[in-house]
Amino acid sequence: MYRFLLSRQWVILTLVALLLIPTMIRLGFWQMHRYEERTARNQLVSDALNAKPVPAERLTSPGHAVTRSERYRPVTATGTFDTAREVVVRRRVNSDETVGFHVLTPFVLTDGKVLLVNRGWIPANGPSQTAFPKIPAPPSGRVTVTGRLMPDETTAASGIKDLKGLPDRQIMLINSAEQAKRLGTEVLGGYIAQTAPEPKGDTPELVGKPGSEDAALNYAYAVQWWLFAAGVPVGWVVLVRRERRDGAAPAVAEEEKEAAPSPA
Repeated sequence: MYRFLLSRQWVILTLVALLLIPTMIRLGFWQMHRYEERTARNQLVSDALNAKPVPAERLTSPGHAVTRSERYRPVTATGTFDTAREVVVRRRVNSDETVGFHVLTPFVLTDGKVLLVNRGWIPANGPSQTAFPKIPAPPSGRVTVTGRLMPDETTAASGIKDLKGLPDRQIMLINSAEQAKRLGTEVLGGYIAQTAPEPKGDTPELVGKPGSEDAALNYAYAVQWWLFAAGVPVGWVVLVRRERRDGAAPAVAEEEKEAAPSPA
């Protein structure tokens, strides 16, 4: 009654089922691994954002590469904004996905070192981004700023190409080493996304907090793959029983026909 399992069609179907089961189990474990990674990253970001602000020079220094555990840490610094040498970062979007600029202003500390401050987003002057935009002035004189510490931007990490030949005072990536060369002074590694003091007007629009990754989705995918893996043998058995029933029906009909009495 199960001789049909030796047919080419059923041998192929059985082999495919046997391959699908371990593949789906592995995909479930991979999704669970992604869930654990995302959960850990979310916790790391949350811990950094909720940490107590510390002086910037306690976490970074000239040439320092900001680490994952230092990223987003609130830091403070006291000094003066050097608006004469500020630049804008091209092709940046705000919360409404509108393309404009980020304003990067050197912040001269009391010891003479410079901390790069991303003061936020401003719109472009019309459709063209070649003209230097009008930038609202920061607080004048000696001031204390607070911001989230960020690592230097690179093409590899951001996907943004570092284009050359840009208009004057426009850049593509925020990189402390490049800005140190331009400014001719010591620049602390990385930069900060300013959070305080808030601008008096609507611009610059402060850069928002990073969002959390949807780790729960990976957990759901893992369970889904494992359910699929469990469903493969169940489906195979259902198909075998159906094939057996369909194959047995003609034989039963033939036996009933032969057992029926002959007409007089």
